[in-house]
Amino acid sequence: MKLIQRTEYLDQLIDVIGTPDIKVITGVRRSGKSKLLEAFMTHLQTTDPTANIVHVNFNLPEFEHLLTWRALYAFVTERYQPETANYVLIDEVQMCDGFEKAVNGLHAAERYDIYITGSSAFLLSSDLATLFTGRTFEIKVYPFSFSEFMHYHALTDPYKALDRYITEGGMSGSYLYQKPEARYDYIADVFNTLIVRDIRQKYRIRNLPLLDRVADYLMDNISNLTSARKIAETISGSEEPVNHKTVSAYIQYLCSAFAFYRIRRYDIRGKKYLTASDKYYLSDHAFRYAKLGTRNMDYGRMLENIVAIELLRRGYEVYAGVLYQKEIDFVAIRRSEKLYIQVSENISDPKTFDRELAPLLLIRDAYPKLLLARTYHGETDHEGVRVVDLADWLRWPPNRNEEDR
Repeated sequence: MKLIQRTEYLDQLIDVIGTPDIKVITGVRRSGKSKLLEAFMTHLQTTDPTANIVHVNFNLPEFEHLLTWRALYAFVTERYQPETANYVLIDEVQMCDGFEKAVNGLHAAERYDIYITGSSAFLLSSDLATLFTGRTFEIKVYPFSFSEFMHYHALTDPYKALDRYITEGGMSGSYLYQKPEARYDYIADVFNTLIVRDIRQKYRIRNLPLLDRVADYLMDNISNLTSARKIAETISGSEEPVNHKTVSAYIQYLCSAFAFYRIRRYDIRGKKYLTASDKYYLSDHAFRYAKLGTRNMDYGRMLENIVAIELLRRGYEVYAGVLYQKEIDFVAIRRSEKLYIQVSENISDPKTFDRELAPLLLIRDAYPKLLLARTYHGETDHEGVRVVDLADWLRWPPNRNEEDR
C-alpha cells in the first residue's frame, strides 16, 4: 500500500514529545491513526536511537495475551529501562479490558511518554477527561484532505483533481480498489462497522434500524438546518412513532464517533449562538455516495461538506452564520483570526453570483470575506469580497493563515 507523510499530524506529535500529557490520537475509523503512530515511531527511532520504545498493536495476534489491563501494565513496566527515554505506543487501546487503568497507572509512574489510538466510539473527545486522570493532548485525525489526495495520486491539475475528489473522497483505504463499485463497498463497510460494531457495542443499542434511518437522514440533508424533532417527525411511521429524545441521542452517538460533525448557528449581529437547529456534515463526503448513491445529489452541498471538514482540519472553530435572516455558510474562528465564507458550485450566472455575494456584503466588520466556487481561474475581488476558486483554496497549506495568501 502506498503511503504519504502526513506532516501536519506528525508535527503535532513531535511538538509534544516529552510533555507529561497522555497523547491521544482520535478520528473516524480508517482515517490513518495507526499509520500515523507507526510514522511517529519511525521518527523516534531515527532521532533518538537510544530510546526505549514499547509498541503494542492490538490489531496483531501476538499481543492477544495483553487483553486485560493488568497484563498490559505488567508488559510495559517489565520493559522499562532507566537512564533513557521510555516511550509507550498503544494502538487500538480499547481492545484491552480496563485499558484506562493501565494507562493511568503508567502515567502516574512518571516514567513514560504515552501515545495511544483507539476506536472512535470508545475514545471520545468528551470522555478523555473522565477516562484518564492525567492531562490529555488530543490529535484529531481526519480522512485525506484534497491536497493529500493530489499528493497520493501524483495529480498536478487541481481542477480535474477536484472532480475526482468529490466522488472518491478521503478514505485512503478505498484507493487500492480499481472499480468504483469496489471502492464504495469498502467505504460503506467502514461506515457500517462504525455503526453496527462500535456504536452498538459502546451504547448497547437495540434499535439498529432506527439508528440507520437517522444516519441516512443526516446524509441526505447535509448542510440543511436539522433538529432531532424534525427528524423524528419525518421518519416516524403510523405504527411506529419515534421519540425525538431517542433521535437526539443517536445523533450525539454518530457525532461522538466522528461520523458526522455538528455545526452550530451563530447570529453575527447579535453575537450569540442559536439553538433551534444545527447543520451536520459527514467526516468524509464519500460516505454519502457509498450509502445512498447519487439520489437527490446536490453537488453544491457536497462542496460545502468538503469545505466544512477542511476548516476543521485547519484548526478553526466553525459555525453557520446568520445575519439579518440571511444565511452565511461558515464563520470560521481561529484565535484572533475570523473568516466569513460562502460556498457555491457555480457562480457564472450573474443572479447566482449576486445571491451568494449578498450576505457577505452585509457584514460590516473588517474580517476577510470569501466566496469559494468552481471558477477555474485566479482570485478576483468584488467590493472587498475575495472570490477564490475552490480547488485553489483547498490545496492551500492548512497551517497557514488565510491573510497570508
